[in-house]
Amino acid sequence: MQFPLARLLTGLLAAACLPALANEAVIRKSIAERMPNAPKIDEVKPSPMPGLWEIRIGNEIRYMDPTGAFLIEGELIDLKAKKNLTEERVNQINRVDFGTLPFKDAVVWKSGNGKRRIAVFADPNCGYCKRFEASLQELKDVTVYTFLLPILGGDSPEKSRAIWCAKDRIGAWQGWMLRSEAPPKAAANCDSTAIDRNLALSRKIHVSGTPAILLEDGNRIPGAVGAVELERRLQLLAAPASKS
Repeated sequence: MQFPLARLLTGLLAAACLPALANEAVIRKSIAERMPNAPKIDEVKPSPMPGLWEIRIGNEIRYMDPTGAFLIEGELIDLKAKKNLTEERVNQINRVDFGTLPFKDAVVWKSGNGKRRIAVFADPNCGYCKRFEASLQELKDVTVYTFLLPILGGDSPEKSRAIWCAKDRIGAWQGWMLRSEAPPKAAANCDSTAIDRNLALSRKIHVSGTPAILLEDGNRIPGAVGAVELERRLQLLAAPASKS
């Protein structure tokens, strides 16, 4: 049997949720009516700023007032804490559980003991990917998982398939990316469905450009960086473990 006080508290909690639900409904209705061609809204929730609501579309963030009349495109900055709250939220959305990546679908190579791990989504026709591959050669003790992602058009799908189907995938990949050596033509019976799975994975985790670099803590680097910056990021990852 529920006591009166407990019933009262339950009622108060339910009442407290009503404005939030009402505002979400109002906002969703407003977007549907005023922006009928807008992409699907994945999430509507209060933002860190009182009175402002966060609208999430995939991994993109927008803001709205509680009535759904005003849409704001931009970044929300906490001046007191000196934090870019929009950037933090996007990083949170983009975070990936590194251990769940399908490494069997990647071209894998390592240097030294390979204890530091990096995943890269790369298109063989991406100039920035080639530059990043060269930077990776300067690092020590890394394992690199490269997920072939032919999204740039042209002969990217054919090159990706040829590299994946090569007897020496590492040699074919690095030969093309570092020395512009064309990979051998893929056999007609080669199973290259891993590339299709990579494309599906990229859509799932919101990878839309190359190179996309995933670190072991689940965070990503959106674009090519030099060896010095990448080494700095890897050392930051290792720092907490070394202090414990």
